[in-house]
Amino acid sequence: MRFQSFIQLVSMIFLPLGLAYAQNDPYSPGGSATAEEKQLFQEIPSVFTASKYEQKVSKAPASVSIVTADEIKKWGYQSFGDIIASLKGFYNTTDHNYGFIGSRGFGLPTDNNTRLLLLIDGHRYNDNLFESFYSDQNFPVDVDMIERVEVVRGPSSSLYGSSAVFGVINVITKRGRDLDGANVKASYGSFDTYKTSASYGKRFNSGLEAFLTGTIYNSQGNTRFFSKEFDSPATNNGIYQNNDYEEAQKLMGKFSYGDFTLEGVYVNRRKGIPTASFETIFNDPRTHTTDQAAFLYLNYNHTFENQLNLQTRVSYNQYNYKGDFPTDFGNQFTPPGIAINKDSTHGQWWRAITELSKVIDDHRLTVGGEIQHDFDQFLSNFNARPNLPISQLVSSNVNSYRWALFAQDEYKFNDQFTFNAGIRYDFYSIFGDTLNPRLALIYNPWEKTTVKLLYGTAFRAPSQFEINTPFFGNLPNPSLKPEKLDTTELILEHYFNDHLRGEFNLFHTDVNNIIAQVSVNNNNTQSQNVNNAESNGLELQLEDNWGNGFQGRISYSFQKTTDSKTNQRLANSPAHMAKLNLIAPLWQDIVFLGFETQYLSSRLVPAKNPGGVIGKVDDYVISNLTVFTKNWVKGLELSAGAYNLFDERYFDPGSPDHRQTGIQRDGITFRVKASMDF
Repeated sequence: MRFQSFIQLVSMIFLPLGLAYAQNDPYSPGGSATAEEKQLFQEIPSVFTASKYEQKVSKAPASVSIVTADEIKKWGYQSFGDIIASLKGFYNTTDHNYGFIGSRGFGLPTDNNTRLLLLIDGHRYNDNLFESFYSDQNFPVDVDMIERVEVVRGPSSSLYGSSAVFGVINVITKRGRDLDGANVKASYGSFDTYKTSASYGKRFNSGLEAFLTGTIYNSQGNTRFFSKEFDSPATNNGIYQNNDYEEAQKLMGKFSYGDFTLEGVYVNRRKGIPTASFETIFNDPRTHTTDQAAFLYLNYNHTFENQLNLQTRVSYNQYNYKGDFPTDFGNQFTPPGIAINKDSTHGQWWRAITELSKVIDDHRLTVGGEIQHDFDQFLSNFNARPNLPISQLVSSNVNSYRWALFAQDEYKFNDQFTFNAGIRYDFYSIFGDTLNPRLALIYNPWEKTTVKLLYGTAFRAPSQFEINTPFFGNLPNPSLKPEKLDTTELILEHYFNDHLRGEFNLFHTDVNNIIAQVSVNNNNTQSQNVNNAESNGLELQLEDNWGNGFQGRISYSFQKTTDSKTNQRLANSPAHMAKLNLIAPLWQDIVFLGFETQYLSSRLVPAKNPGGVIGKVDDYVISNLTVFTKNWVKGLELSAGAYNLFDERYFDPGSPDHRQTGIQRDGITFRVKASMDF
């Protein structure tokens, strides 16, 4: 029924607007467009991330999506997870502590986004302890500072190594020239949520370009968070009070001069946890986590007279995490009672990478190598009680290293055929080596049509957390192997006219050696390579940029993602997803309407044993509406948004660390926002 509601909503909103515009479309029969205006494809966007050099998306060896700063504003996205969830094949979930991204049916609630690689301006961001990143306010860059997001689907370990399993996401931030002055932004929304930011950017006559920005975020969250699993007088009738808060501070600076770029990012975030996860005491305000991350890199990018391009990057990176989890251990302690279980980790690493690229006849060659030294990988967990000795459960401090060599060749046979082949060799001190290729044959039978046949493998290295966490009966496992992925994909892209583009994808994916916690003896658990999974799916999308401010995108995704042994659908894996995004000018180039609606089918909830399930959460349809205005006053932009517009009651699957089968998402919320350039 909810899917039928989605279809009806699409028909009522999307089609009438499209037909109304078609009557005035200068490219329609009888329109007034000139031959120059009818230039094929208008402007096909370019992407850097797919091959590590600029190329049209129609020539990229992958299915690619691009989200621009203008779209982020007009669709009113509040977090990075909102941006990614709008794209075909992706979905965003939360456990009211961290945000997680699922892709093509793989969204296990415990994977911490380890099977996606995040780049910030081309810089690898995934940390060296969990190999993860998050899509909530812990995301390192304020979404208002993003110039564009490039999403490359499918395996990309042939260029990027570990975690580039289901895709690579490259967040390209603003430069000094994009602002050319100062800017102040402020917003207020539901749950007493405030966000303010101040930025300055400039490209000076001397050639120096600078961009500086800082953001402060504060939200009380849902002050009466309800869980039916705790609905008894002993646990406050299931109401967790005043512990869904979130605070974050972000800083970013970017300086460029000649061939050199220096960039630094810092994020600090504290989050209350209202779900009583990890068997903590319900309704205890001491339960929270704190995350802090930073990096600083120096990049040199030079093209010589013979058109040889050289890029070298050196970076320092760090990630720190702390968590307080009040727990009633009962008779496990003498004397019995309550302790604060304290998580603490910190990681530091440096990385260096060099790449060479050059066009030789019909070949475009790219070769490179990188090395990373993880000189600080500290993991600690202990129980603390007043006036009593600390009970240390974990104390692990190791260091490791990794290095890699890679090569890629794009060979253009003729105007119709292009062949892209890449391969990368990675060596890890913790498990050994792995070799991963990617092959792509790109065929243009007609100038408006592209056919891509792709094959690639990818891997995810076991994290230090998975190897070295012997607490609560867990056992270390230094013999963990990397997860391996193998994907074959067929992509058809076609321009029906100069602005209407369609895409059709078929894919088959095998994932082997999936890492999960399993029971081994006497209730002890250990991270092991436990099972394999298989996914078959298709993705359909139509997108149109009619001009005059109209823009639309509609997509449907189907994926059957199952455990290879049991044929059981994986947890948190929707079989069907459908999405509609629309931007329409309400008044000239001043007032715009941004509307989106998303349908997700039901998802299973994982059990503690790998591959098992304990229930499901229902399907849902949610819709968001944003009104955006500009040009009223020079430099002033205003917007107002309503999220979950029809107040849908929906849930995300809980993880094995939760008592909840489903964790309820927020009902209808709002946000108002102002931005002023100086």
